[in-house]
Amino acid sequence: MQESKLKNYLLLHFIVFIWGFTAILGALISIEAIPLVWYRMLIAVVFICIYFLIKKKSFSIPRKAIFKFFITGAIIAVHWITFFKAIKVSNVSVALVTMSTGAFFTALIEPIFFKRKINPIEMLLGLLVIVGLYIIFNFESQYSLGIIYALISAFLSALFAVLNGIFIKKYEADSISLYQLLFGVVVVTLFLAFSGEFTASFFQLKTTDWIYLTVLGSICTAYAFIASVKVMKYLTPYTVMLTINLEPIYAIILALIIFGEKEQMNVEFYYGAFIVLFVVLLNGLLKNSSKIKKKLQR
Repeated sequence: MQESKLKNYLLLHFIVFIWGFTAILGALISIEAIPLVWYRMLIAVVFICIYFLIKKKSFSIPRKAIFKFFITGAIIAVHWITFFKAIKVSNVSVALVTMSTGAFFTALIEPIFFKRKINPIEMLLGLLVIVGLYIIFNFESQYSLGIIYALISAFLSALFAVLNGIFIKKYEADSISLYQLLFGVVVVTLFLAFSGEFTASFFQLKTTDWIYLTVLGSICTAYAFIASVKVMKYLTPYTVMLTINLEPIYAIILALIIFGEKEQMNVEFYYGAFIVLFVVLLNGLLKNSSKIKKKLQR
């Protein structure tokens, strides 16, 4: 049992490393954010469909779920578009640190959907995150557009995470993911069709772009999702959440190694980044301690 936990804990770190590598691929792929997301979601849908066929899983979902998955699929698509736009107009480090504000947005959104009071501690931690972002904004103003895109992306990621927290009580996790990605592709396809983007040049990509997109859609999206679902059967939600918070750190280290000077920032950026990442980790620790207290009181 202990060996199984260790194996899955290492697998979780590998998954988080893969998610961190997503940002690197976004910077390496030469096409714009919207076609990039279209290709990513389409490739991921193909691979998850293959997974369903191999596992002989049913593709059927209740009619009531279709509209829910369509809306969240659209949210996920816009989330990824703004995320990759943030990387394109700034860099990996700025985008990933700003994306860490997702925990703060979740603290604001969750009480609305789950009908609970806003937690004052979460609000205080949220204000500390804003302080960290203010420091980054102040000294890295040339990346302001990237920060704005990343903030929008973080808000949307918090929104669909909260919605999925509701959906997971009624539907299978893999079915949720498949249809959200599928409807996300539909939404982006409609946008590209109406804007006249589907031209011959749209499908004429560099060989390196095809390779990066295949890795992004298969390993970083389809595989990472399936593996993360498996891992959650063996590890506590707290362990999973805390480990996922390491994603920006992995990505920033990778970006410094791969992109070098482009990713080197002013020392003030790292002060702000430290505040943001420290608050995210502290939030996880505080939530875990409160859960332990509740269990002891029972």
